[in-house]
Amino acid sequence: MSDHGADRPDDSGDDTPQNPFAGTPFEALFSQLGMPGQPGAAGPAGFLPNGPSGGAAPDLNALMAQVQRMFQPHEGTVDASVTLDVARHTTAAAGPDPSPTAAEEAAVADAVQLAEMWLDHATGLPRGATTAAPWSRAEWIEHTADTWHTLAEPVAEHVVDAMSQALPEEIKTMAGPLIGMLSQAGSAMFAQQLGRGLGELAGEVLSSTDIGLPLGPAGVAAVLPANLASFGDGLELRTSDVLLYVVLRECAHHRLFAAAPWLKGALVAAVEEYGRGTRIDLEAIERRAAEFDPSRPQEIVDALQNGLFDPEPTPEQQHALARLEHLLALVEGWVDEVVTQATHDRMPAAVALAETMRRRRASGGPAEQTFASLVGLQLRPRRLRDAVNLWAAVRDRQGAEARDRFWQHPDVLPAPADLDDPLGFAEPRSTQDGDDAFDDELRRLLDGDA
Repeated sequence: MSDHGADRPDDSGDDTPQNPFAGTPFEALFSQLGMPGQPGAAGPAGFLPNGPSGGAAPDLNALMAQVQRMFQPHEGTVDASVTLDVARHTTAAAGPDPSPTAAEEAAVADAVQLAEMWLDHATGLPRGATTAAPWSRAEWIEHTADTWHTLAEPVAEHVVDAMSQALPEEIKTMAGPLIGMLSQAGSAMFAQQLGRGLGELAGEVLSSTDIGLPLGPAGVAAVLPANLASFGDGLELRTSDVLLYVVLRECAHHRLFAAAPWLKGALVAAVEEYGRGTRIDLEAIERRAAEFDPSRPQEIVDALQNGLFDPEPTPEQQHALARLEHLLALVEGWVDEVVTQATHDRMPAAVALAETMRRRRASGGPAEQTFASLVGLQLRPRRLRDAVNLWAAVRDRQGAEARDRFWQHPDVLPAPADLDDPLGFAEPRSTQDGDDAFDDELRRLLDGDA
């Protein structure tokens, strides 16, 4: 997994000890057990005391109910009902979550209608959204839960299996049936961790495609008015401009994923591949631990804070992460390029809003936090600006139609190396007409698939 010690921001002004297991499969386990390294941690039901110096006594009834729930039979590795319940609880605890008003519903519908008209001038891809909807945070959780379960299930399966396989053989032999109970406990911890992540994410996301994936139902252009208000704070822009800009991005995402039906599956497959490569090397941890001087406990503390228990990324995970980052960079780069063209000479506020969106991504926005919670990796499409430049260069040299046709088949998409030379990639592939060459190559690929 990622180098959490390097990526984790330095909260030097906060006296709270950092969690050394952040982003690893151990994080949820220790969080649920209230163990050291997770200060003030408690399970979703809040049944663990805050500490011996004044915390409330444990609620044993809640504890037993939580343990009983942990071992209830459920389909798959992740108990979707636990994830949903924890996400709802987390969202409710964060503060009021008002239902969208009739005025907000009308404003979103009008914004979608205008956005689609503008996008018609910027891309030839057909409209992908058929419905406009304002969502509350709770509604976002409800409508995206199925997609999150699809993403989480293969990852959880491999993470839980890696935790079980990491046990020495002699312990497995002695433990016997307890191994199955440990797997169930690990699954429950994963479901609860994912639920908390979704509950927190619900307070930040702006739309159903805000993290680069179509999370909600197909054809539904949905935005969260309550979160849009926070996004627009301090920009000194009209609320209608903020709404229209986010809706433009939402509708552009829907067009792309509707025109490239293979794309969502490719992104999900990359996440699954990352989870499948999870390995926990206890021997490596033991070797590192043996190097510590017991008389210098600070060495152990420093090692924990610098990721002693962070599994080393396997070659499979590195490949999956590179593919995932590349695809997301191409998706977000295309959306940025198309929305820029759609708003050119029509919406002066779009320049400031685009810069705000870029800063939001660079500082670690919802996508990075979500994937970190989901699979323990810090995801940031670092080559987003290069992807924007590439799509702009293709449009400039060959036209918007040529730019959009690259999404017809995954094998004709720009490769990572193409981002190094956007102008070179934008040039025609041969001396014959560029469109004919592209069509011939695409036809050959599609015939091969057939």
